[in-house]
Amino acid sequence: MGKCPLCRSENTSFYYEGESREYYSCIDCGLVFVPQVFFITYEAEKVKYDQHENFPDDLVYQDYLKQIMNPVLDRISEGASGLDFGSGPGPTLSKMFESRGFQTDIYDAYFAPNEEVFNKSYDFITACEVVEHLHKPQMELDRLFGLLKPNGVLAIKTQILSSKEEFPTWYYKRDMTHVCFFSDQSMRFLADKWKVEMVSVKSNVVLFIKTSKKV
Repeated sequence: MGKCPLCRSENTSFYYEGESREYYSCIDCGLVFVPQVFFITYEAEKVKYDQHENFPDDLVYQDYLKQIMNPVLDRISEGASGLDFGSGPGPTLSKMFESRGFQTDIYDAYFAPNEEVFNKSYDFITACEVVEHLHKPQMELDRLFGLLKPNGVLAIKTQILSSKEEFPTWYYKRDMTHVCFFSDQSMRFLADKWKVEMVSVKSNVVLFIKTSKKV
C-alpha cells in the first residue's frame, strides 16, 4: 500500500484489518502504519484531543510524565533548554522542566502551533505519546532531530509494538488518531539513520543521544 511513511521503502505488505481500517507493515524499518485513506479528519482529531483530561496540577499525571522526564534530567546540564513537541491542551511536561530550572518551549499542531520553534536549537526535545499520531513521521522526526544541539537528547515515549500475534487485541490501535506503530526495529532504524546512540530506558521510552555512535 504505497511507501512506508517512516523510511519511504516500498517493501511493505498487508498486516491486519480491523476497526474499519487496514494496517500495513514495513519489512525494512519495522513500522506498522495506517494508510492515509483511513485517516480521520482534522476536525475529528481535534475533538478527540479536546477530550484529554490531563492537567498540570494532577500529581498522578506528573508521575506518569516522570517516565520520560527523569531520564532526560540525567543527561542534561544546568542552563539546558528544551522543546516539548506535542504538548497537548494542558502543557505540563514543560512546566515540570521549568520548575527545575530548564527553559522549555512548547509546540502542538492543534493547541500551540508556534512554528518559530523550528528555527531554534535545543539541548533536549521530548515527544510524549506523540509519534503514533504523526501523518508524516519521516519529515517530523528528521526535523526534530535536526533541532538538537551537539550532545542533545531526543526522548520519545510511545507504546512499542511487540508481536503480530498480540496486535488484534492491542488496545493502542483502537484510538483512531493512532496511525504509526513503532517497533524496536523502527527505533534502531532511526538510530542507525542518524548515526547516534540509542538508549531504551523503559519498554516505552527511547532516547536518542546526538553524539557519534561508538564503533
